[in-house]
Amino acid sequence: MASSSSSRSNIGYHVRSLSFPSTSHPTTLRVEAQLKKVQTSATPTADGICNGLSSLEDLYKSVDDLLNLPQTQQALSHYQNEKWVDEFLDGSVRILDICGSLRDLMSQIKENVRDLQSALRRRKGDLSLESSITKYTSFQKKMKKDTKRFIASLKQMEAKTAASAILDVDHHVSAVIILLRKVSTVGFSIFQSALLFVSVPVSKPKLRKWSLVSKLIYKSKVACEIQLENVERLEGSIEGIENGLEGAFRGLVRTRASLLNTISSH
Repeated sequence: MASSSSSRSNIGYHVRSLSFPSTSHPTTLRVEAQLKKVQTSATPTADGICNGLSSLEDLYKSVDDLLNLPQTQQALSHYQNEKWVDEFLDGSVRILDICGSLRDLMSQIKENVRDLQSALRRRKGDLSLESSITKYTSFQKKMKKDTKRFIASLKQMEAKTAASAILDVDHHVSAVIILLRKVSTVGFSIFQSALLFVSVPVSKPKLRKWSLVSKLIYKSKVACEIQLENVERLEGSIEGIENGLEGAFRGLVRTRASLLNTISSH
């Protein structure tokens, strides 16, 4: 399979392409095809991130099928004491925690955006709306710190994904290992893109805009309506990403359960 340079330019993936022989199991080939789909469907926009998360959920379903293949379970049982097995188990719980935390963060963002949305609609008084804008700006600053922390954690996890060498394993196990590592890297990239997307409103230019609006909001009904439209679009984008993260979270839970069952049942 040729390297997909266009997908890397879309969202910053740094994953090399795979090329399995024709004897690879159909499920292995399906996972490879879905990996390519995730790479090409995800772009650093709200719709692109939602598409990427949806494709990621489908990818996790196929990975679950791969882990439940009898030949995968039998093969992995021979290597359950290897370092790379511990690596996958540790990595699976870490990325599950990150995905769950991101989902919770999106829920908080949505709640704060809706509060601001309500305040913009009411426009009951200068002090009331000014207070709502100040509260939202304060939340954005906290969110920026949380976003930096999450991105740092994702980068650390990505660096550890291919830490251990894989030696003396059969073709199927080697293919499974490569795919699992690649799936993890794709997940890291999409989660990071979601974080970067929601962190955009906390940039300094945006804060200056909010400061301007807070001063002129009652002098210009148009300004208020424009900001309301922006907030409504943001709310829709956040809800879409939140739903995508929920689907990805379910997929990660299934994948980790299958991995644990495969290793512990032999």
